[in-house]
Amino acid sequence: MAKISNNYIASAIYSVLKDKKGEEARKAYKDTVRFLYRKRLLSKSGDILEKLDKIINKNEGRLEVKVESAKGLKNEFKKELASFIKERYKAKDVVLKEKEDERLLGGFKLEVGDEIIDLTAKDKIKKLQGYLIKKI
Repeated sequence: MAKISNNYIASAIYSVLKDKKGEEARKAYKDTVRFLYRKRLLSKSGDILEKLDKIINKNEGRLEVKVESAKGLKNEFKKELASFIKERYKAKDVVLKEKEDERLLGGFKLEVGDEIIDLTAKDKIKKLQGYLIKKI
């Protein structure tokens, strides 16, 4: 018996549910949960939902961005950052998921899909150190 990937299951769930509304949607949700139960996939539901979320975001032009900073970002800066990311990645909407990490000296780190943009003070110091050592 062939093994079905969680990504394939998430894609199938998206295809089934994407245009449903009201009572039709509720029935489709129940049928989906029953399917996962019958196939003993409920233990993998977290991963399936994560993949489903990525599929929905991609199809709706929404971009999830993880932002790490030493302290919380100000609302004005968040708006500017979201605007910059929308323009750079041609996204319709940007969702910032913030995480505070006190180990960072300053600045912030962005994770957009597979790309990491490190604008932390620690990274800048490390690059400067490497540059200075290289010159000597």
